[in-house]
Amino acid sequence: MLNYTIYFDESNKLDQPNGGYSYYGAFGTSEVKMNQIIENIKCITNSKSELHFAEYTSDTNFGNYFKALDYVIKQDININIFIINNEDAKNIADKMGITMTQFRELFYVKIPERLFYGVTRNLKNGEQVRIVVDENEEYETWNVYTKLEEQMNAHSAYRNKGYKVNSVTPESSEKSIPLQIIDVFMGIVVFLLEKHYKNVNEKNDDITLKVKSDLIYRFLIQDENLNLFQSKITLFKWEGNSDQIQDVKISDFTSEFIIDKTHYDIKELNYLQKLMIENPGEETRFYREKMGYKNRELKKIQGYIDVINGKGRNSFFIKDV
Repeated sequence: MLNYTIYFDESNKLDQPNGGYSYYGAFGTSEVKMNQIIENIKCITNSKSELHFAEYTSDTNFGNYFKALDYVIKQDININIFIINNEDAKNIADKMGITMTQFRELFYVKIPERLFYGVTRNLKNGEQVRIVVDENEEYETWNVYTKLEEQMNAHSAYRNKGYKVNSVTPESSEKSIPLQIIDVFMGIVVFLLEKHYKNVNEKNDDITLKVKSDLIYRFLIQDENLNLFQSKITLFKWEGNSDQIQDVKISDFTSEFIIDKTHYDIKELNYLQKLMIENPGEETRFYREKMGYKNRELKKIQGYIDVINGKGRNSFFIKDV
């Protein structure tokens, strides 16, 4: 009997909005594969650093994030992300006369339909499923664990799928590597969909946007990662003006990002190459300071130097992946 595991997380909660959309993510694979992923990520990070996209504000830990993403995307995994239009949700909640917190609670009944069914569609009769949810007191209050288990088992029975969810349990994201993985992948998807990279040079502190862009770009251009990213991540979008759920083509957003980042990199590489010709043999720090880069962008300029020297952009990090 093959056991299957799904990890669930949400970002930008409906009743605590910080933008136009809220996001729900599910990361699934067999329990055997999930355990392998956990052990390999521990080796990559030396079990010392956590992976959280919001906290990636410096490329000091670029190697850990890059190697973890590069490893995970090459595994037999599925990631589904459900996107909610916050404005439409607010309008509907107002019409119903309920608060956004009450509206958010209602959505946990629909989460299995959009997130988990797709992840489990290839499971066979008799397979057991374990669902792990980011630890949250609200989930206890709203009885989310029981709701998810009942909805999933009802679907399996109604659709004659034959699998059974035998547990829905909480884990702390500080200790759970799979929850950290879905957090990072969701963060990347949000970054691409909301086009945060377009805000470079428009904010007082845009270094965070630059290092995030560099991480995502270098991850996507490595090997077949772009195709894997686009094939293993499925996006659904809910707009309140329709009872239909839209499929979102993530390739539209990755293409625009890669074009934008490529243009940016060409400009930076040309400037750096000019500096290196005019000032040959200098230390990396010299070129970094001349280009106006901070310490937080050290791995970025090292990658540029490798390209100019005829090496791969990620050659330093990929050699031991």
